[in-house]
Amino acid sequence: MADKAEALRFSSVRLQNWRNFAEIAVDLPRRVFLVGPNAAGKSNLLDIFRFLRDLASPGGGFQEAARRRGGVSAIRCLAAARRYPGIMLHVLVEPAQGGTRWEYELAFYQDKQRRASIRRERVVRDGQTLLERPDDGDRQDPARLTQTHLEQVNVNASFRQLASFFESVRYLHIVPQLVREPDRSVGRSNDPFGGDFLEQLARTPEKTRTARLRRIGGALRVAVPQLAEIELFRDDRGTPHLRGKYEHWRPQGAWQSEEQFSDGTLRLMGLLWVAMEGGGPLLLEEPELSLHPEIVRHLAQMFARTQRRTGRQMILSTHSPDLLRDEGIGLDEVLLLRPGREGTEVAAAGSFQDIRDLLEGGATLAEAVIPRTRPAQPEQLALFADS
Repeated sequence: MADKAEALRFSSVRLQNWRNFAEIAVDLPRRVFLVGPNAAGKSNLLDIFRFLRDLASPGGGFQEAARRRGGVSAIRCLAAARRYPGIMLHVLVEPAQGGTRWEYELAFYQDKQRRASIRRERVVRDGQTLLERPDDGDRQDPARLTQTHLEQVNVNASFRQLASFFESVRYLHIVPQLVREPDRSVGRSNDPFGGDFLEQLARTPEKTRTARLRRIGGALRVAVPQLAEIELFRDDRGTPHLRGKYEHWRPQGAWQSEEQFSDGTLRLMGLLWVAMEGGGPLLLEEPELSLHPEIVRHLAQMFARTQRRTGRQMILSTHSPDLLRDEGIGLDEVLLLRPGREGTEVAAAGSFQDIRDLLEGGATLAEAVIPRTRPAQPEQLALFADS
């Protein structure tokens, strides 16, 4: 990915009628923690950036992006106002320091043929409008409104940097069972759930891969002290595998493949691998899953160092009080999602006076924020067997 794309970040997002969100507008720093109750919309908020990636990626495009999400009717917020049944997203994209500032807006609806159809597409660069649709060509041929100009290389030359930036977005949510499947990579490419994770490692130039695995092995020993060495190899069929050498009661130790690795080991390895990559914004879904609380407490510092070294933006969802105990997390970095009758609201933690008061009184960020995500009566779950 081009350096220009890597230097950019999402600085704000505005949505109308996108899944849980009837209408929101939030600023986005370079590191973002999405916190909220179950089903509040954390994954759906992350999906905005995946949607933009799908628009710009080969094999994607507007119709495919909508199809992957079940169509416009599945995307549209259930609280959508009748006067505006369509969907709108607007993002502001800015460089880390000095450079081009972009705006992209897309509004769409479902036409009579039940296709996703563009109501408006707009691109602005440094205050100058480069694209405003529908244009005269669209009005003469409405079928053109089933494709964005963003996805068409023959018309996006003036804003291809923006398209490249959207394509650089990466989402990761390693599912260990997929990594372990013998035929895991069949039909998968850049699978965010880890289906071809080992293939991605194998495709990395050997010198780079070896250096990264050496660093990952050292870091993994913090969580798994018996793990002395880790390497990648291919079996007789050419399928890549991981194996680690464990030092325990056997004098020479013992090798285990990814089939014997714990869920936590595989998930942590995935996090460490992407932490060493460059690229565009990185989206992480509950990175604390399967990890020991003492490991989780240090993830935020690892992400901060990764962000400083690579310059890439990191946006992650979490339920973990251990993750939020890091004193380096700023109030502007935590976005609190609160479901309501008219959809989920999103606001920075610093916008709540009671949270600021608790922090001034000595509470940790986790103690001030996590209780706001607590279900009303979680103790009722214990009575399930009696009902």
